[in-house]
Amino acid sequence: MCKSSAEGGISRRGMFAAGIAGAGALLSPAALAQVTETATGTTPPATPREALQRLKEGNARYVANAPVNTDHSVDRAKRSAGQKPFAAVVACSDSRVAPEIIFDQGLGDIFVVRVAGNFINDDGLASLEFGAAVLGVQVIVVLGHSSCGAVDATIRSVEDRELPMGHLPNLVDAIRPAVYDVMPEKPVDLLSAAISQNARLNAEKAAASEPVLASLHGSGKLTSVAGVYDITTGQVDFL
Repeated sequence: MCKSSAEGGISRRGMFAAGIAGAGALLSPAALAQVTETATGTTPPATPREALQRLKEGNARYVANAPVNTDHSVDRAKRSAGQKPFAAVVACSDSRVAPEIIFDQGLGDIFVVRVAGNFINDDGLASLEFGAAVLGVQVIVVLGHSSCGAVDATIRSVEDRELPMGHLPNLVDAIRPAVYDVMPEKPVDLLSAAISQNARLNAEKAAASEPVLASLHGSGKLTSVAGVYDITTGQVDFL
């Protein structure tokens, strides 16, 4: 019979906390690289800059309709040994937005956090901390997209001074700062401006989040950027 933590056993919560605190100490850079090659079949990027470049090159292949990651059954057995993604993407829940496809990466390459409106709340920060501190992602991309319904709904809520029903006000509250930022500028396309600003604000939030993410940014092990995906063209413009 398994012992409870009160009886001297190790709780799942304790194991998780220990994993975050000790991941860097338990795995050397060489060991981390080996895990990556086992999980994804590719050599990991050496720096955050290289990680971002790999995403940019993948998106260029996607736009050109020349993807190289088309058989997702390849290395399935190797992936069962563990995951070692090199990038994290905070994406909208929109069904037309699929980070692995947009950036032409294999399964196991991208750690994805998704919520309508691609904003970062406490749960998202916890997920990103796990991705960065334990899994070793080197770049966080907050990815907005054209014609975002969540941002559009927030704009209408601000303009009409009415909150939507159910739990949707929580979503509106998270996106509203971006709308307030750009409205005084009276942009020709308010929706596009708010989508871009929402991505920027949340990338800045990831970079400044204490203590885990901010520390990794400060040491040069992690970078956070904002981008907007054009659903029509397939292109990601980094802001």
